[in-house]
Amino acid sequence: MKKILNIIAVAVLLCVAVSCGRQEKAKYVFYFIGDGMSSTIVAAAEAYLAQERGVIGMDPLSFTVFPVMGEATSFSASNIITDSSAAGTALSTGEKTNNGMLCIAPDSTTLQTSIAYKIHDAGFSVGVSSTTTINHATPASFFGHNIKRGNYYEIGKEIPATGFEYFAGGGLYHPNGKDSTQTPNLFDMIADGGYTICNGYEDFKTKKDAERIMLIQSERSEEICPYALGRPEGALTLSQIVEAGISVLERNRKGFFLMTEGGLIDWTAHSNDLAGTIIETLDFSDAIAVAKAFYDRHPKETLIVVTADHETGGLGLGRRGYTFDLTVIDSVKKSDTTTDVEEYMNDRKSMDSLNRAARVGWTTGSHSGGPVPVWAIGVGSEKFAGRQDNTDIPKKICEAMGVAF
Repeated sequence: MKKILNIIAVAVLLCVAVSCGRQEKAKYVFYFIGDGMSSTIVAAAEAYLAQERGVIGMDPLSFTVFPVMGEATSFSASNIITDSSAAGTALSTGEKTNNGMLCIAPDSTTLQTSIAYKIHDAGFSVGVSSTTTINHATPASFFGHNIKRGNYYEIGKEIPATGFEYFAGGGLYHPNGKDSTQTPNLFDMIADGGYTICNGYEDFKTKKDAERIMLIQSERSEEICPYALGRPEGALTLSQIVEAGISVLERNRKGFFLMTEGGLIDWTAHSNDLAGTIIETLDFSDAIAVAKAFYDRHPKETLIVVTADHETGGLGLGRRGYTFDLTVIDSVKKSDTTTDVEEYMNDRKSMDSLNRAARVGWTTGSHSGGPVPVWAIGVGSEKFAGRQDNTDIPKKICEAMGVAF
């Protein structure tokens, strides 16, 4: 009897040891990329929220309260300051390339494989989404390959062969090529490849049961999604894109991977548009809140990673003295200039006047070279703490999912 009890005790101890040694794997992964989003841009958005309440301080965004925080270097293979295609390549493939190139090695001979393909091959559903066009640099880096990021038609042609379950964004650049003469049209090619194209969120709700979906803002759109500042009523939002992605992808019992880019933070920052940049960042935060609500329902199975591809604009909070003032943003939100956001953003005189009134400064109308922030919550989130390179992030995501890199 004593011998039997000893055997049982050893067996129990072995089971406990195996259980303790087993690492949980992420079943649902959200990968958010704020294009051009620096730590200072995030701080500006937080300061604006606090100021809205009439207090000095910083009210956290949906993701800045995540328990894990790190930072990532963002240089490309060819320059200390990366562009979006090289940064997207690093964040999707775990490998560096030259500025202007998309998922092709610097020597132009070797294709680099996005983790989206690896995750899909492992049986998970995959979604790629953005507020820009779907064949723009960052979203394209998760499915496309080209020596030139501007070859939008050639990049878009790769979409049907991916088999990914969900694509979403403003639309597709150059659906008939740069000279509008190439055939077949990208939308026709994608539809023929088995994708149901949904024109806006309401249309999506009637077609959401389709096997593979591409959600765009309007029929055959070639444009980005409308800017959050002055956005028309009923326009497709990033939060809706994430909601739609979840409803499509969660049908797979194995799990899913959804990459979502807040692409217009970069566009507004290129214009040194303080109001637009803050509002786009808040809109990005709202989309991440949708994922966080999903995490709250599946905390033991979900991983959310938030980062940026690079900094844009070199924003500095403070211009002269020990203060900056974001109350000027409210006047912009109420202004008629937001009815034509492009015209407003291109008015350099107005932008400079606004920045002076807010007492902030920008160092460039292009990208800057500092490290970018990283936040994470959920299964495997501890891997993203501390200093890392942008090429480390996709490797860690695969590790968290139990997918071979």
